[in-house]
This record gives sequence, structure tokens and C-alpha cells, in this order.
Amino acid sequence: MSDTSSPADAAVEIELHEDFEARYRRSRLMNIILGALVIFMGVVIAALMLTDSNPVSNDNTAAAGPRSESEPMARRDPNDTMALGSIDAPVVLTEWTDFRCPYCALFSRDVLPIIIQEYVEPGLVRIEINDVSFFGEQSEAAAIAARAAGEQGKYFEFMMALYEAAPEGGHPDMPRDKLIAFAVEAGVPDIDRFTADLDRPDLLAAVRASTFRAQNGGITSVPFFVAGSTGVSGAQPIDVFRGFIEDALSKVS
Repeated sequence: MSDTSSPADAAVEIELHEDFEARYRRSRLMNIILGALVIFMGVVIAALMLTDSNPVSNDNTAAAGPRSESEPMARRDPNDTMALGSIDAPVVLTEWTDFRCPYCALFSRDVLPIIIQEYVEPGLVRIEINDVSFFGEQSEAAAIAARAAGEQGKYFEFMMALYEAAPEGGHPDMPRDKLIAFAVEAGVPDIDRFTADLDRPDLLAAVRASTFRAQNGGITSVPFFVAGSTGVSGAQPIDVFRGFIEDALSKVS
């Protein structure tokens, strides 16, 4: 039988073959990228499991309880000034934040109140904060101020006052007078004590240690979150966090 294919048919066949090869190469590249991302997240969480993530610096604070394999980052310390929610909540949502990070502010303004209403207040989730100072000395100063407010029972109130005033983009300045103004707005009862605490070397050392642990664990951008043994990065929409939290809850129910 003779070959009756025309030159046009041959050209179409070659074009289809090349298109198939291009799509195949793109598919392989995407699989490689996704695989690398999964490995990276596993390495980050595994590295953090090897470090002490308890940031509470109050000498009167009781030692944190033992961490379970299902929630390696959770502190579950009843005296933790940087935590919100029931000590017995099934899931701990651990967050890393920099007080000069615009995306951390976006999460705290738009998403965190919903998480508190839907998961923290019903006793399903406990939130534990780890501060980092990725954006310099003023990030350190703001983290120290938040810890000082926390020692007077106003950590989250201070954090929300600061983030509510954050600009839509860029890293806001955090001079001393602004930090004191946030403390007043947050209802910190003893402002003189708060102001003196801004110069405490132990609080500075605690913030720097927390930043070192995060960097040593592979966290280079914030906000970053862990629930159970799974992590998520960035100021994601509330539906992403709902799925993230529901998945964690399903593994402990």
C-alpha cells in the first residue's frame, strides 16, 4: 500500500508531536517543583522540631509540657503570655510574625479575628505566637514591647493595636513613643513599668533567640504557620486557613 499522506498532513503531525512534547516537559517541570516544595516544607518543620521553640522569658513561668509527635511546635504552657485559647484545645496554631511585616498585619486584621471567633472561642484551637525581627532593630523593639505588654496581660491587645495602625505596604517605623502609644491604646495598666521594660536585656535576648530559632529552622519569611506537623506560609485567605485547621482537627478527632 502506498503512502498517501500529503505534506500538509505531515506538517500537522509534526506540530502535534511537538506540542505534546512541550506539554510533557511542562508537566514534568511542575511535578519537580511541587515535589521540591513538599520536601522543603518537611525539612523546615523537621528542623524546627529539633529546636526549643518556647519564647516565654518570664522567670516565674512554669516549664512547658512535653510536646507530642503530632504537634511538635506546640508549647502548651499555661503561663504563656504569647498564647490565646484553651490549654486543652485539640489543635495549636503556631505563628511566626514580625511586627513590621505588612503581610503579618494583613493576616492579623483580616483573618485572625475570624479564626478566633470560629475556632479559638469554641475551644477548638489555641494560638501561640513566635516573634522574629527580620526587619532590623525596630522589629526587635516592637517585639520587646509586645512581650512587655504580655507580662501585664495585654499581648494580643498590643499586637492588634499595632497591626491595626500598620500601612498597607512597607515596613512602618516603630519609635519608642509610638510603642508607648500602642500600649496605652491596648490598655496596658502600668505604663511606667512598660516603658522601663522596653530596656530590659532579658527581653531583647529572648527576641533574638526566637529569631535565631526561626532562621535556624529554615523560616525566612513571615507570617508562617504550623498546625500539627503541617505548615502554611503567607497571609492566605480565610478559606485556606479553614481548610488547614479543619485538616489538623480531623487528625486528632
